[in-house]
Amino acid sequence: MKTKKYLKIGILVAVAAIFVWTFVFLWQKSLPEVTVYNLATPEITDLEKTTVATGKVEPRDEVLIKPQISGIIDELYKEAGQTVKKGEVIAKVKVIPELGTLNSAESRVRLAEINGAQAETDFTRLEALHKDGLISNEEYEKGRVELQQAREELQAARDNRDIVRDGITQSSADISSTLIRSTIEGLILDVPVKVGNSVIMANTMNDGTTIATVADMNDLIFRGNIDETEVGRVHEGMPVKITIGALQDLSFDASLEYIAPKATEENGANQFEIKAALVVPDTVVIRSGYSANAEIVLERAKSTLAIPEGAVEFSGDSTFVYVLTDSIHGQQFERRPVEVGMSDGIRIAVKGGITVQDKIRNGQKEL
Repeated sequence: MKTKKYLKIGILVAVAAIFVWTFVFLWQKSLPEVTVYNLATPEITDLEKTTVATGKVEPRDEVLIKPQISGIIDELYKEAGQTVKKGEVIAKVKVIPELGTLNSAESRVRLAEINGAQAETDFTRLEALHKDGLISNEEYEKGRVELQQAREELQAARDNRDIVRDGITQSSADISSTLIRSTIEGLILDVPVKVGNSVIMANTMNDGTTIATVADMNDLIFRGNIDETEVGRVHEGMPVKITIGALQDLSFDASLEYIAPKATEENGANQFEIKAALVVPDTVVIRSGYSANAEIVLERAKSTLAIPEGAVEFSGDSTFVYVLTDSIHGQQFERRPVEVGMSDGIRIAVKGGITVQDKIRNGQKEL
């Protein structure tokens, strides 16, 4: 009997507990929800609105070294990554003569040798006659000139044969066109040929074979693109901050020096090419073609009153903020018009309507 009595009491207690919990739950649900907002305090700070252009760092000028004569690479004296001085030999070209041209050149030499031998004999005879007074001075001088002309023709024929056959003459060995020299001082970026490769000189029908690419790595530029929506806000001479992906801990100062007058379309958007001259310390090594970003300051406001942009309500041409007026009996706010200025995308300048003592509603607080 006692067991049944205790069981009944337990059931009654459980029912009563469920009833009380249900009552409390429904009462709490019926209460109005209290919204709590985050607050922001206006602060005096500097704002900058920037745009970022993507591109790469490269030498201002890359010089393509090309041969002055066609032939085969006989020797390479330099390779990519080495420095070279102006006039220093990079490679040597071995000339492979065209047989018809070589035969003509050798035939010219033989003919010049025959004419030269005849001129020597004739002048020896004239010289003897002139000593005996049998010919005039005029005839003697004429014979000497003819001998000099024959000698010059023989030397020219031999030089022409040597150039056709060897690409070089004994009298011009120091300026031989078979020796490919650098035209500037700098770093060799690329040597796209190997020993044994055929190369051709530049002409009206062909650009010629590139022996090496040389650049002055002390004169670097950033080359990138900027969107047409922002190109009207930049101008030559603006300071630029360059960051390079491969050198994440470093940034470099630069100066904008070129903005393309014509756009190019990329992925449906009009882009304008820009160039900026870099200032690189001697202790930093930058390789040609590094990917980089250029940050350009489009607008700047110093020591301005600023608040989070998300705290501003935009309504047509007007802007408002909600200023805290009471926090004792729950948060109470006043909708107040303000005059805003530039924004950096996170904070916005406020020119009037609030002070640094005000507390501004800045979004709902997560509970």
